[in-house]
Amino acid sequence: MARGSAVTHEARRRDGECGSSSPDTTPSTAQPLWLQRDFGIFWAAQTLSVFGDSFALIALPLLVLQATGSVARMGLLTAVGSGAAVLAAVFAGVVVDRADRRRLLIACDLVRMVLYGLIPVVWLFGPQLWLLYVVLPLCEAVGTFFAVGYVTVVRSLVGGDRLTEANGRLNATAAAAGVLGPLGAGLVAAWTGPAAAVGVDAASFGVSAACLLLVRFRARPADDRPPERTGLWRDLRTGMSFLYGHPVLRSLTALLFVFSFLTLGLTDLVIYHVKHDLGHDDGTVGTVMACGALGTIAGSLLVARIRRRLGFGRTWTGAVAVCGLAFAGLGWARDVRAVAALGAAFLACVAIAGTCSMSLRQEITPEPLLGRVTSAFWTLHYSAAPIGAAVLTWSAERQGTGPAALVAGCCCAGIAAVALLTPVRNA
Repeated sequence: MARGSAVTHEARRRDGECGSSSPDTTPSTAQPLWLQRDFGIFWAAQTLSVFGDSFALIALPLLVLQATGSVARMGLLTAVGSGAAVLAAVFAGVVVDRADRRRLLIACDLVRMVLYGLIPVVWLFGPQLWLLYVVLPLCEAVGTFFAVGYVTVVRSLVGGDRLTEANGRLNATAAAAGVLGPLGAGLVAAWTGPAAAVGVDAASFGVSAACLLLVRFRARPADDRPPERTGLWRDLRTGMSFLYGHPVLRSLTALLFVFSFLTLGLTDLVIYHVKHDLGHDDGTVGTVMACGALGTIAGSLLVARIRRRLGFGRTWTGAVAVCGLAFAGLGWARDVRAVAALGAAFLACVAIAGTCSMSLRQEITPEPLLGRVTSAFWTLHYSAAPIGAAVLTWSAERQGTGPAALVAGCCCAGIAAVALLTPVRNA
């Protein structure tokens, strides 16, 4: 799942020795992660950044719901933003593998700070929904470049043998920030309106950029020089060919293609269910989302231990199965506490499955290809997700949140069953 909601996103994050999953023996990576200066700054920056991002996660759908009252319009905004992210993912890996990754990350943060900062300024003169349909796609596209770069630099900070632990810690503390973020966003939205909450997100990107200026990334190895310019199409095919040639990654890409189609609109569905079906206010929406983030914390902290004990295959398929069951019950829950509990269960398992697949790609992908493989993976498995978000929210508006969630949840559980027939089972 890139920076963003633990509900809908993989955290999406990695750099180091060329194609090696052997332990890194440099002194810096032998230290506990919390004692490593550069990883610590990077860790703090992304935690603060996600705190701000969780404001926009709630505020943008609330702005649409406030103006239109339509969950389908909320889903359309999600679909437009995600479509821009998918398009950007086509090119992001090529850019990341060729660019100075540190400068790229800083530039992405600064651009998003300016774009998101426009929303509260314009809203001072009255709601302008068209601006959301301009700003969000641009920010999602820029965010994709950041997320692919993020994936490539984690390995350079911690080494190949600490990836699952580092990813788990990053996800856990980001989720901890996500507990306070939705609570704060709900309160700010209730007191001053959702537009002000977007301003907090804009400020968080400025903080992230300032912190990245202090991080010293390890120099890329000699055999990881930027690839020669061989043409965009050939570069894109390189990443896709690696995915296709690896049986486990090939199967994961296909399975996550369907999973993303089914689940991208879940945040909109939960917000609409809590506000429209159950009749609660913006503050309650923030509380429900904060409770869900607690699930992400739990899943992120447990994933390394679970994977060591059960292995990749059983961990991933079990987590996806529980995701499906939790999703199926969300739309039928009539008590807000039950919605919060099911959301937490869903997010815990998304964190477990997402961190496992993320770490596996980092471990087995040669360093010079990491950006292009990550980009190809995201492009392929998110390519239908924008349509899925629109379909899910349209179905919820026409048929009700209960039936829409039940069908989608049962299909998610079916993905876990299909995974048992693929190389994922024995990965």
